[in-house]
Amino acid sequence: MTIDYRAITARQQATWATGDFNELARQIMPVSEALVRACDPRAGQRVLDVACGSGNAALIAARRYCEVSGIDYVPSLIERAGQRAAAEGTPIDFRVGDAQALEFPDGSFDLVLSVFGVMFAPDQERAAGELLRVCRAGGKIGLCCWIPEGFGGELYTIVGRYLPPPAGLNPPVRWGTEAGLTELLGAGTSSIAVEKRVTHQYYRSMDHAIEVFGTYLGPLSRALQMLDASNQASLRRDVVSFLEKYNRASDGTAVLEGEYLEIVARRR
Repeated sequence: MTIDYRAITARQQATWATGDFNELARQIMPVSEALVRACDPRAGQRVLDVACGSGNAALIAARRYCEVSGIDYVPSLIERAGQRAAAEGTPIDFRVGDAQALEFPDGSFDLVLSVFGVMFAPDQERAAGELLRVCRAGGKIGLCCWIPEGFGGELYTIVGRYLPPPAGLNPPVRWGTEAGLTELLGAGTSSIAVEKRVTHQYYRSMDHAIEVFGTYLGPLSRALQMLDASNQASLRRDVVSFLEKYNRASDGTAVLEGEYLEIVARRR
């Protein structure tokens, strides 16, 4: 089977451009903070945030006085990232770009980061190869990826039941397994350290959580826009049940718990 990755990437870009992912990115800032702490870049080191969204990990690395770049294929998110950096008075090279074709020379960075980002690239082997290519020998690659059996994996499975992904693609949560990471990065790394972590997202109520996800999470928002009324209602019911499953609050608010893998790999 021949897979048209270019066409799939274009459709995916349009999907993630729906809504404003920054509204959700604010909730997962602690994930980026933990990853940067685990990778421990030092002042002056060169850092790249791949599929950076509105710039969480890039901003945190820049606060360590690293020389930081960030790429994402959604122009509105790059614009938002630039606004956030400007508000902090922090110089960061944010640019629109594709994780599957990074416009940087070989070995450009001491640390390459991606938080729930590169895992969604359709051509996983090519994206993994790009992470390795732009990371210098002895440098680090730090990733956070949803696991198949947790919050992120289940959410995208639900959406996929209504809008099936293109045939032939590996699931994004392949990045959230040790076997998948070995397949994708093992040949170019001398070590891959993996730790399962938990993050929490906080909302005013379950209704508020449902509203935020339905409005701002690109794949879910897009699905709700494209489905007929009956399937819209069915998808909303499934999302309500899903969010209730992961809600850890008992005071009327919503505290959504999600497990993910934190990965720190050393470039060979």
